[in-house]
Amino acid sequence: MSALLEVEHLSKTYRKATRPALDEVSFTVPAGAIYAFVGPNGAGKTTTIRILATLLQPDRGDVRLNGMSLHTHRRDFRALIGYIPDEFGLYDELTVRGYLNFFASCYGIPTQRHAALVSDLLDLVGLSERADSAVQTLSRGMKQRLGLARALIHDPQLILADEPASGLDPRARVELRDILRILREMGKTIFISSHVLRELDDIATDVGIIEKGRFIISAPLEAVRAELQAHRAVLVHLTSAWDDAQAWLQHHPLCAQVERLETNGTPTLRVRLTTSAAEGSVTLLADLVRAGFPVRQYVEEKQDLESLFLSLTQGGVS
Repeated sequence: MSALLEVEHLSKTYRKATRPALDEVSFTVPAGAIYAFVGPNGAGKTTTIRILATLLQPDRGDVRLNGMSLHTHRRDFRALIGYIPDEFGLYDELTVRGYLNFFASCYGIPTQRHAALVSDLLDLVGLSERADSAVQTLSRGMKQRLGLARALIHDPQLILADEPASGLDPRARVELRDILRILREMGKTIFISSHVLRELDDIATDVGIIEKGRFIISAPLEAVRAELQAHRAVLVHLTSAWDDAQAWLQHHPLCAQVERLETNGTPTLRVRLTTSAAEGSVTLLADLVRAGFPVRQYVEEKQDLESLFLSLTQGGVS
């Protein structure tokens, strides 16, 4: 997959700061990706996004979008970006429809196209029924969806979203994830930062982890999982005989470690294998069944994005 966004040696130091906010940061974002940009507070996430949104000038380095340099094609660069900041201003007294019509005019979209365009965007973000409501009457989740519609109004290639799920209730977060999936299906590339790491795990295709202004890793999410999970782990659910199965597994040559977990009073055996090969997991299951243990469910454990983040960072606030 070709790179849509290329960041090279990006550096930024704020006045009176004891260290750079960004220190020689380089990464690429593939076209069509949902790129999860994660790191502790103060790691440099918002600084990076503001530079990508052309709102902040870097001290050094360059950013290319679709091959265009941020320094030499700034106006064209902006035309390809839709930006959703962590906090954005809304004109509360306008109606939802009026708000989007206003921004359509700001982007130079012909007036005769406004009605159809706004209708399509409201349908996409689920606000059609609130088209004539005042912005100030919307819930936070609805305002966030309106902000997303505004960011899409000029049909950008890249969506920059800085903590878009902040302050949303669980239902609004689910709705936001669904919209981001739809946007990816439409061919958009999404660069999203968030502290709600488990929520990004469901939708991310790629991950970049930053800490103290330096990039730790940038890669497809599944590749990062495979690299970190040198030894496979499986979850074994039985209908009975948990104690006997645990004792049996502890002496099996494929088992490096066996833990007994309790979920709502139901035991589960977590087994870390001595091998990373898929065949090891298959062999262990066959041996369990052959030994007569009543296996109800046998699944390979995946490391979620939060686990990867904690594995790779110091976890401190910087």
